[in-house]
Amino acid sequence: MAGNWIDRAIGYISPERGARRAAARAQIDAFESATAHYDGASRSFRMRRHYPATSANAETMFSLGRLRDISRDLRRNNAIAANAIEVIGSHVVGAGILPTVETESARVKARLQGLIRDHLETTAIDVEGRLDIYGLQRLIMDTVVESGEAIVVRITPTSRRGLPLPFQVRVYEPDYINSLINGPTGDGGFIFEGIEFDKQGRRVAYHLFTEHPGGGVTWQLPKTIRVAASEVLHVYRLDRPGQSRGVPWCAPVIMTLSDLHDFEDAELVRQKIAACFAVFLEGASPDQNLAQKNATQITRNGTLIERLEPGLIQKLPSGVKATMASPPIAQGFSDYIKSKGHRIAAGYGVPYELLSTDNSDVSFISGRLGLIQFNKNVDHWRWHMLIPHGCDGIGRWFLEAAGIEIGQDLSGKVRLRHTPPRREMIEPAKEVPAMRDAIRSGLSSLQEELRALGHDPDVILAEIAEAGKKIDRLGIGLDSDGRRPYPYKADLSGVLSDDGKKEDGGNAKPSN
Repeated sequence: MAGNWIDRAIGYISPERGARRAAARAQIDAFESATAHYDGASRSFRMRRHYPATSANAETMFSLGRLRDISRDLRRNNAIAANAIEVIGSHVVGAGILPTVETESARVKARLQGLIRDHLETTAIDVEGRLDIYGLQRLIMDTVVESGEAIVVRITPTSRRGLPLPFQVRVYEPDYINSLINGPTGDGGFIFEGIEFDKQGRRVAYHLFTEHPGGGVTWQLPKTIRVAASEVLHVYRLDRPGQSRGVPWCAPVIMTLSDLHDFEDAELVRQKIAACFAVFLEGASPDQNLAQKNATQITRNGTLIERLEPGLIQKLPSGVKATMASPPIAQGFSDYIKSKGHRIAAGYGVPYELLSTDNSDVSFISGRLGLIQFNKNVDHWRWHMLIPHGCDGIGRWFLEAAGIEIGQDLSGKVRLRHTPPRREMIEPAKEVPAMRDAIRSGLSSLQEELRALGHDPDVILAEIAEAGKKIDRLGIGLDSDGRRPYPYKADLSGVLSDDGKKEDGGNAKPSN
């Protein structure tokens, strides 16, 4: 019977009282449905589905592991799910989110930029020696999309082994968190799914396996160690307040991906059947062979199977009737695929055109509108997740190690700013003049527009200054030089001509 456990218990002990209780509850439900101010809150037949009032952590407690397993299987065997991870990773990280030093000391800045090149931008940062900082950023982002969360742990090597700085990092899958550890701690805090909190709800430690629980590489039971939260970065998308663990991004569309896969399989079988040229013979005796004798097969139950061969002309015996097979034709296949594809793309937050690589129905305007919304999603994933919880954490570890290396306390004096990769322009002929007008009118700054394109303003401005000095030294006039009016005649005095003689000098002045 329906109802809660009390209703079921009463019905088990006294069916008569249980029936009266169920009838009374039905009347209450009908009254609530009639007085509901929102149709969505009614208890009508269409809204009979169970909607549990659970917290963010209660939702994931018993389903997170299976969601991760399904998500990884989809990435291995489903092209759409695999491409979704590639699209998100390539747009959020791309070639890499660039760390740059901000400090008032030019000497300290030059020293730290050198350490960034030597340590972060080489495989020295990776404890496994496979990726540089930009490859690790992409690995973190891909793991977050696929598994819902990524764990980054600071490793202090026992010996320098030629490392520029005495720290490295390792990226772990969320399976390394021992989710079976739960309960209160002695100081008033608590542990939830392997994450330890103090009584204020702040993270103080992570309980991690020493090896992947599904690996079995060492043929030993994995051990659990307690790692301080200051040594761990936990990167995931926060969907609800108080959420402690991340959920795989494919969760809303797992059923849709599975249904689409089954539908395509069924359609493939139908196409195979339709491609077969089949003829059914009625009234033929076993010795009446339609095709050549060497083209006849006999199944296990003794049924003759005739074959047609190219160029065959065969007279049918008297009384034999040939019937051609007509396999069913499915209608609306492409429409169904596109409909499901749009739903899957919406679940991932990715434009359908990027997810499916199908641009057949895309106009310039619709494609641009889709990219505008997608770019907003990318900005959210960058600035509210990956950069503050991943890049900034590694940058903090870098400054701590660099301060020890150069023998100077850098806290409060230096910070690392992260610049995302350059965003490709859709229509440069219109976008560049709009950016130029925004700078000229004071609505934006040159530095802000450079950051929007993924450039480091300090680097670009330094290059412009260096180029300006070189242009002045060589006496070259360019229309890109806003310091002088255009058209411009350069002062070429002292500059050799093609024949090795000096040209006549003169003051630079605008041409009439």
